[in-house]
Amino acid sequence: MDIGNVRLRNRIVLSPMAQYSADGGMATDWHFTHFAKFAVGGAGLVFTEAVKVERRGLGTIGDMGLWSDAHIAPLARIAAFVSAQGAKAGIQLNHAGRKAGTFRPWEGFGPLDRTQPLCGQDHWEVIGPSAIPHLEGWPVPRELGTSEIAEVIEAWASAARRALAAGFDVLEIHGAHGYLVHQFLSEAANKRIDRYGGHLANRMRFALEIAEAVRAVWPQDKPLFFRVSAVDSLGWSLEDTVKLARELKGRGVDVVDCSSGGLGTGSPTSSPHGLKLGYQVGYAEAVRREAEIATMAVGLIVSGRQAERILREGSADLVAVGREMLLNPQWPISAALDLMDDAAFDLMPPHYGWWLDKRMKSGLAHSLNGLKDVE
Repeated sequence: MDIGNVRLRNRIVLSPMAQYSADGGMATDWHFTHFAKFAVGGAGLVFTEAVKVERRGLGTIGDMGLWSDAHIAPLARIAAFVSAQGAKAGIQLNHAGRKAGTFRPWEGFGPLDRTQPLCGQDHWEVIGPSAIPHLEGWPVPRELGTSEIAEVIEAWASAARRALAAGFDVLEIHGAHGYLVHQFLSEAANKRIDRYGGHLANRMRFALEIAEAVRAVWPQDKPLFFRVSAVDSLGWSLEDTVKLARELKGRGVDVVDCSSGGLGTGSPTSSPHGLKLGYQVGYAEAVRREAEIATMAVGLIVSGRQAERILREGSADLVAVGREMLLNPQWPISAALDLMDDAAFDLMPPHYGWWLDKRMKSGLAHSLNGLKDVE
């Protein structure tokens, strides 16, 4: 698939997944190992986790950052290795807004105790479109002044320049999951009475100005994605998302990445209620059809046949896989084998692919079929 001048070897995307393992926002060897294995495993596009555009945009102390030139070098190492394996390197930019300053999920999530020292660091300020906390018991954010909004937008543009310097092929603006951009979009989180609040056009202004600022420094021939929560539990609708997608398209966004939720609740995947496979695919299909823009589907996409059906039916242009690839970093190879693709092992470096292809052609496939017959 071609997007601008970037050609993806397939339509499988590693979805951004936070690792909470950075040191002062700096990517570490854990991140290098984490992302490298997915490029080796055959993904067409490998996204980093959300990288914060300023320190007060950190969700936790373990989040990656790109608010300083010092952050470029370790990210450049990752991007170069991913590219050397035949994948394209993507980076997602984000700002936590009022969701800043939390524990890692496995430590209880929730807000940090700001009365206690923080590993020798200072706690960072919590900001938002309005002085409304994320949930009861969370910090009340300080409402951004109009001039400060311009400064935050410039932080996104500066981070995009650094992403370019680091050698990334694709950039995504994170506008979903209850983070700062989503907060501005939401009637529930945004009670402003200036040009950034009120009716939908005003609430979209922050997101659109970020898209404009980023596109102004991100080359026109490099893809720009935008992640949305297509719906949330506090009033943002699919119709709103379609309107936003149309405006984003006019500002140079190439692909809308369709997720959901996160504004007043946790991730939909943490719900105690069972979720259907591909439960968010319908959002990608609707946005693709109604806004006439390329989309990426994400959410419980677990098999090659399922992913192929999404693409063939025109529900999305790309499929993003996250936790299933944590379980199996070679998921793209498994998907290709599931679809009986003889060139499956061509997706891997010859250090692996040559040997595995030779084993398959030596009769393993016939033996495996015989084992299925016995079972």
